Amino acid sequence: MTIQEIKNRFGIIGSAPNLDRAIDIAAQVASTDLSVLISGESGSGKEVFPQIIHTLGARKHGSYIAVNCGAIPEGTIDSELFGHEKGSFTGAHEARKGYFEVANGGTIFLDEVAEMPMATQSRLLRVLESGEFIKVGSSKVLKTDVRVVAATNVNIPQAIEKGKFREDLYYRLNTVPIVVPPLRERKQDIFLLMRKFAADFAAKYRMPIIKLDTEAEHILVNYYWQGNVRQLKNITEQISVIERNREIDAETLLKYLPAVAGSQGSFPVVLKGESTGNDFSERDLLYKVLFDMKRDLAELKKLVVNIMQHGDALPSNFSGESNQYLKQIYQEVNQLDNETALIHPAAKPTMQTPIPQAIDLPVEESLSLEEREVELIKKALEKNKGKRKSAAKELGISERTLYRKINEYHIKK
Repeated sequence: MTIQEIKNRFGIIGSAPNLDRAIDIAAQVASTDLSVLISGESGSGKEVFPQIIHTLGARKHGSYIAVNCGAIPEGTIDSELFGHEKGSFTGAHEARKGYFEVANGGTIFLDEVAEMPMATQSRLLRVLESGEFIKVGSSKVLKTDVRVVAATNVNIPQAIEKGKFREDLYYRLNTVPIVVPPLRERKQDIFLLMRKFAADFAAKYRMPIIKLDTEAEHILVNYYWQGNVRQLKNITEQISVIERNREIDAETLLKYLPAVAGSQGSFPVVLKGESTGNDFSERDLLYKVLFDMKRDLAELKKLVVNIMQHGDALPSNFSGESNQYLKQIYQEVNQLDNETALIHPAAKPTMQTPIPQAIDLPVEESLSLEEREVELIKKALEKNKGKRKSAAKELGISERTLYRKINEYHIKK
């Protein structure tokens, strides 16, 4: 069975190479009895891979049981997994078979396996090594023939270091590792998934399908998606039910995207204006990160200039070559500062760093951010012979934003 056939059969949407790799490993290992450990963030779709392994393997006619280890209380998890005898603990009014006994000849999927107590981990290790287990309250050794597939969103090597997970169990489970990529590493799949969910909810609630404009699509694809596919599906459903307008713009979309703490390199999500309360304006949506960059660049330029102005305070071995290197740094920082000029007026730096005339550096033009923005737009339009779509692409903004700025600044087309 090809990867695409597997996707069709199990309803997997996407064409990212790292997703295809995970599916391919699952298909290859299905015909064996090796233990598999699936790792990936919460909501990334780990639960479909044990089903692929079970369905494509020799145990497909046997039982398939999925167990969420994190949802079972510590006091009862041994009984749930391995069974118990009558009277073995308070409330045990009759003997009960555990999942390992019921799933004999089939597959058991242990989700959130890292949440399993240490004592239960020891029992699981024995099952994996010998196929033997003992019911709670019994001394009789029972045998089972079960294929174990486990999943976790926890960094198990770190859990081992903290003494929360057995190292020998980790190596026993991790015979074949499968890594399910987070949604942010499958950017080409995000819009496809959103369209599929939107179509499903439109049919479910009997209403037209929601559609995103260009800016909203850009935000959707570059959002951090901490909750991965599950979060994307949830937000798509919210928008489908709540919004009356079926054309979703950037401002509307951002109302549904929570800010992500500690998301390095992620899109700046839900940037609220100070004076707008809970409302969002377009000027606050996309460019706050550039404001922070310009502030840092201004501070860096000031630092370099101060060093060059106070040369007498520098070490004696600070040569002319080093001074020239500082000039080069200033020029590169200044160039980067200019490249961030296409931002809204609120991002204007509070302090302009003067350039000392005593040093041989190019003097920066004294232009306001608005003037510089107009100049950049004019140059882009001129370079692209008035074609707004090409000019917007070069400037890194949407055609809609460019059209608004042309009207706002009364730029001749």
